Amino acid sequence: MKLSLHEIAQVLDVKNDVTLFDDLKLNHIEFDSRKIGQGDLFLPLKGARDGHDFIERAFENGAAATLTEKAIEGHPYLLVDDCLKAFQDLAHYYLEKRRVDVIAVTGSNGKTTTKDMIAEVLSTTYKTYKTQGNYNNEIGLPYTALHMPDDTEKIVLEMGQDHLGDISLLSRIAQPKIALVTLIGEAHLEFFGSREKIAEGKMQITDGMDSDGILIVPADKIIDSFLPDNQKVIRFGPDEDIFVSQLTEHKESLDFTTNFLDQPLHLPVTGKYNATNAMLAAYVGQLLTVPQDKIRQALANLELTRNRTEWKKASNGADILSDVYNANPTAMRLILETFSSIPANPGGRKIAVLADMKELGQDSLRLHSEMITSLSPDALDTVIFYGQDIEGLAQLAGQLFPLGKVYFFRKTAEEDQFDDFVKCVRDMIRKEDQILLKGSNSMNLAELVAILEKEK
Repeated sequence: MKLSLHEIAQVLDVKNDVTLFDDLKLNHIEFDSRKIGQGDLFLPLKGARDGHDFIERAFENGAAATLTEKAIEGHPYLLVDDCLKAFQDLAHYYLEKRRVDVIAVTGSNGKTTTKDMIAEVLSTTYKTYKTQGNYNNEIGLPYTALHMPDDTEKIVLEMGQDHLGDISLLSRIAQPKIALVTLIGEAHLEFFGSREKIAEGKMQITDGMDSDGILIVPADKIIDSFLPDNQKVIRFGPDEDIFVSQLTEHKESLDFTTNFLDQPLHLPVTGKYNATNAMLAAYVGQLLTVPQDKIRQALANLELTRNRTEWKKASNGADILSDVYNANPTAMRLILETFSSIPANPGGRKIAVLADMKELGQDSLRLHSEMITSLSPDALDTVIFYGQDIEGLAQLAGQLFPLGKVYFFRKTAEEDQFDDFVKCVRDMIRKEDQILLKGSNSMNLAELVAILEKEK
């Protein structure tokens, strides 16, 4: 972060006289006093604890100055009305000052994977930085912007939303050159009430874009009324501006062509939805003049953020398709479709382990039960359910599958059968089997994956 104390004071129009302090060169900005290093700027945010309580500790750890909403003594400080807004304003200024091209990515599914893919493609040609981990909110996005390396040319920023207006704020901070919406699904339906409201929120990604920006969105009619008049819009999907064709799915990889690249693409991950994500990354690369051979090479050597769709090995040799970071009906349908279409191992069974999908609101029971259309005894040998809202789906599956092929374990505030659930899965799987695990992060399926990978 190439900024000085006096420059930041001018940008933020601070309320104190900073000429009383030396014009210090600041290294980084941190909101966790434990991460402060020599020459850093401390950001005291208000959360479960008020960050102002840790200002003295930050200076003990090497802070050169601090933002603050209260005057302090004995240290250089920048007095502002709202530390979080000051942080966001500073990130906005820094992105503008550095003239970095911003590529913004949002969507109910696939945004993290697509962000990773775009960054891999662009990094073949440009100094590229991306959102780290899940730093995709009103704190994480400005933190990412202010921590990008000094030589960054392109930055890929993931934008998440929990409530209407979240993405509008992030877009205004980042002012993307290219914005991409991967999919309008049911994530956070509890907070939005309808897919229409989710679509409205996602399409606010254009709020910070200039008229020469490029918006890439799915061919979903639900977004039509939210399309901007002042930006170029690219639609993706069958028979649209860009699309995937000639897709071949393998157990651990995909091969496919697109309508805008001369040569086919190979992707070392499964799931045909990942072909769409990779196509989007390839298209962004093409827009930013990345050579086709480098696009193909980047995608062929892809390494994704952990806990997304990933094949693992159980300790007994069984194949685990782990997709346990998050879940909503669209994502669950897609992974079940992929898992069901993959040929079984010789002599092995296909077992699906499904847990509750969270934040679906008052429609949760219905949305869980509708997943029955994605469960077929012809493709799956056994289905094991874990949760509360998923019980209705388990009952429907019990009517569809042969006796003894459906199991349900309850997780409620009063009762949690997690240990019995884990024992059932561990005792059932054999080395020839393939097992899919899918559910929301809070259902602790990642713990089950870790248990299955350990020695028994």
